[in-house]
Amino acid sequence: MTRLSVNINKVALIRNSREGNFPNLKQVAIDCEKFGAEGITVHPRPDERHIRYSDIPMLKEVVTTEFNIEGYPGENFLKLVEANIPDQCTLVPDGPDVLTSSEGWNTIDNAPILKEVINRLHSKGIRVSLFLDPVVDYVYGAKEVGADKVEFYTGKYALDYHQNPAEAIVKHKECAKLANKLKLGVNAGHDLNLDNLKYYKQELPQLLEVSIGHALISDAIYFGLKNAIQLYKRALD
Repeated sequence: MTRLSVNINKVALIRNSREGNFPNLKQVAIDCEKFGAEGITVHPRPDERHIRYSDIPMLKEVVTTEFNIEGYPGENFLKLVEANIPDQCTLVPDGPDVLTSSEGWNTIDNAPILKEVINRLHSKGIRVSLFLDPVVDYVYGAKEVGADKVEFYTGKYALDYHQNPAEAIVKHKECAKLANKLKLGVNAGHDLNLDNLKYYKQELPQLLEVSIGHALISDAIYFGLKNAIQLYKRALD
């Protein structure tokens, strides 16, 4: 069964819009797991507009499923990860001025830095996933630099899904099969929602995990957090 990791960045964004600690990020993480999430994902950015660096030790302490920290591998980020040892670190290529992740790594051009960072994280016992566009050469590149998993960027899939689902997912299926052959785990994330998630899962039997935040938290406004998590889990079943 594909695991659901809930990205709680948007909860932190709401909290940061006022002084104080409401909603309580710690309690939300605990409740997400209680309601069925198999992981918690956070993406701290340099401007700390949602998840703050100071949130990470607290979340590390309370998360009992898989704790996944994602971000650009700058020195401050890497020190944060090393100090808190998550189960998984997902490396993304977007710099500090990017609003949201919108493309994956070119694992060919960035091979030297990726290999160095992955070796550094592996030395701490941290599993590493690389955020990738579904490009065959980049999957091979991910294997070459020593990644444990790949996370396919699904933004374009989500954009094209309503026009032609079968065409939108072709490259994802090809690259998932290749990743599986290379013994790379397959994750996916970005703009997956209750409309397009079930089909994505059905077409990618290799899919181990999805990381979903924006859509799930938005759906929770209407359905409540517990019901929203259960709806996403049902789409993955």
